[in-house]
Order: sequence, then C-alpha cells, then structure tokens
Amino acid sequence: MTDFPMSIDTLAVHAGREDLAALGVHALPIDLSTTNPLPDIALGGDSYEALATGGRPPEGGSAVYARLWNPTVARSEARLAQLEHAEAAVAFASGMAALSAAILALTTASGKRHVVAVRPLYGGTDHLLAAGLLGTEVTFCSTDEVRDACREDTGLVIMETPANPTLELVSISHVATQAGDVPLLVDNTFATPILQNPLDHGAALSMHSATKYLGGHGDVIGGVIACSEAYAERLRPIRAITGAILHPLGAYLLHRGLTTLPLRIRAQQETAQRVATWLQAHPAVAEVYYPGLNADPHGVLGTQMMGSGAMLAVRLVGGIAAAETLTSTVSVFTHAVSLGGVDSLIESPAALTHRPVAGDAKPGADIVRMSIGLESADDLIADLERGLQA
Repeated sequence: MTDFPMSIDTLAVHAGREDLAALGVHALPIDLSTTNPLPDIALGGDSYEALATGGRPPEGGSAVYARLWNPTVARSEARLAQLEHAEAAVAFASGMAALSAAILALTTASGKRHVVAVRPLYGGTDHLLAAGLLGTEVTFCSTDEVRDACREDTGLVIMETPANPTLELVSISHVATQAGDVPLLVDNTFATPILQNPLDHGAALSMHSATKYLGGHGDVIGGVIACSEAYAERLRPIRAITGAILHPLGAYLLHRGLTTLPLRIRAQQETAQRVATWLQAHPAVAEVYYPGLNADPHGVLGTQMMGSGAMLAVRLVGGIAAAETLTSTVSVFTHAVSLGGVDSLIESPAALTHRPVAGDAKPGADIVRMSIGLESADDLIADLERGLQA
C-alpha cells in the first residue's frame, strides 16, 4: 500500500481496498454472486481444488462458488488481518461459527480432541465446550493451571481477555508459555485490535465476534479469526464444508464498521472510564469490574492491552432485586444482550449470556454488565442514577 509503516487509524481506513482502483471504483463493491464463470475445465478444476483445500483462487482462476470464496468477504478479511498484525483472517457467519471451526480444525480434524479452556469465558463458548457437541473433551482451569491441564492429545487452548463478564485481565504470554506447542486461541472481542493484538504476545489465533465492536452498529452478525496463512488454510475447508462463510452484505458492513473502529473505541473507552469511576463511589454498588479501576497483577495494561476498553460490570448491594430494578428502569441504556455498538446496552449475564454455564463458573445474579456506547457520559450517569435509586 505504501513504502512506510502506517498507523492503525490509517490502516482502518485503507486496508482491504488495494484492488479497488484497478476495478475503477472507490466504494467497496458488494459481490452477491453465488456462482462464478470458469475460464476452462482444467483451471476451473484447479480453482475448486485450491479453494476446497483451504487456499486462495489461483492466478487467472475463478472463485467458483460463494461457499468457497467471495471477494467482498476477502477484502474484509484483509482489513482485519492487517489490524491484527496477522498474515490472514477467515470470516464466518457468526462468532460461534468461527469458534466451532477453530475447534473442529485443531482438534477433531487433527485427532487431538482435548481442549484446555481458561475460565471465565463467554457463556456460549463455555457451553459449547462443556456439552462436547463437537466431539471434544474439555478441561476447564485457571490461568496458572494451563501447563498441568495440557495433555498429549490437547489440540487447542482457549482463553479470553478481558474476560466476559467480569473483565479479568489475563496475560496472553503467560498462558502461551504454558501451552507450549499447543496453539492458543484468544477471544479478542472485548479489546479489539485497537487495544490488543494477541498474536504479538504468543497466541496462534485471535478470534472476534464481529457482531460486536468490529461491526459496531448492531446490524451484522459475523465472526472472524486472524492467524497465520497456515492456520487459515486449516480453517477455510471447515468453513466451506459447513457452509459457514460470512454473507457478502455482512462483509460489506463489517468492512465499513472497521473504518471507524479506532474513533469509536477511544470515545467509548473515555466514557466508560467516567461511568465506572462514578459507579465506584455509589452506595448501591458493591463492586465495579473495570480494567481501569481493578488490580492488574500481570501488568497487562500498557504492555499487552493499550487501554481499558468500554465494557464494565457491577455487583449490586441489593442483589438480584436491584439488578431487576436497574435493568427495567433505565431508558438511555437498552436492556438487551450483545455489546460493542454505538448505543449503550445493559443485561444480567447470569440470566442471559451466561445462563447455560454450570456451577461456580456462572456469574452471580447480582452482577449487571454494561456496554458503553457513544452517548454523553452525563446522560448515561443520570440514567443509571435513576435506576439505582428506584
């Protein structure tokens, strides 16, 4: 693109646009073709073989079929890969589709069916692993137990940081060192590539629910994994055979959302810091979970994660009754699941996103999670004050 290194702000705008001038267009085109012309039988067959086995379209070849490859999706992947300091990225129809593909590619398909998972995790991830739906066996553990939890048949280690929903910070390099030769997948949804690049700290794969901050507007479902080209070649065949590729319109919205990601993250983070600080002093709040306020025993902030992010959670003095009152009284916040959009959301993880999580791993019913949007901090604080006093 240029002969000098560009800032993440510039990459967010220009990455994944490299071929547009040659196409004679300025805005990203949306290719909705389900099938594509083949140059001839031989090259058509070679194209199919390359794509079905995890590669890219050969020179002069064809994209063949949209379940295998789509140029709009590929441009979104290219943008995210550059933001994540990765060789490649593979986009999926949802975050859970991305996770499922990673598990299948690195465990079931490799013959190593054991997964080590560092809790706490997103409820959907925890449930998928605990249920064994993909033919895997899981060992849940803490940050310091990864080495002992790994076995000869361990194919994957999974963690997230900041952790959902209580925002614990985990040292990626600490876990990666313990994992050794076992690939480490980090769910980077909360931090985004603006604040954290897991591959720089020893992870093999950085996964996002693109539905959240990357899309940023609550209008696209998607997932994406940034990784080496070698890992991408293992993920793409799973995506193809399971039909899990991101839809081109979703890819277009994701590409557009990434353009403003740096601006949104910084603005939302600034507001989150103000809201968290105010909540910390409120008599109705027993505890605030926010990286900018809580202990950082591994020294993650400023070294691994370059900011505190825009997610926070609180534990309420009044317990579940207070959580019910707060979530049903606010009006600037929307009582809804999901996160990372331009509007602020509030929810009870125990009742919703983490409902399937078993035993002590489930967050308490007195915990409320908030995703801070682009509204005025003063308006959000006033809204919360009304809910906490009700």
